[in-house]
Amino acid sequence: MTTKQQLELGFNGTQTRIFGRRRETRVARAQWWFAQMRAAVSDAISWPPAEPPAEQFLFSTTSRETKA
Repeated sequence: MTTKQQLELGFNGTQTRIFGRRRETRVARAQWWFAQMRAAVSDAISWPPAEPPAEQFLFSTTSRETKA
């Protein structure tokens, strides 16, 4: 093995190799996936902005103090 090759280990301790053809299929799958995600984003529905939640306030005539 030359120093320019990459060594990959599998989960069971055996050496695995990614051949050029396998890498091409991984790249093709990734390209397909990202194309699908771009299409989903471009076809997404534009919703109107949501209304803000109701404002909460305290009446100045009420007191939160308890009398002992």
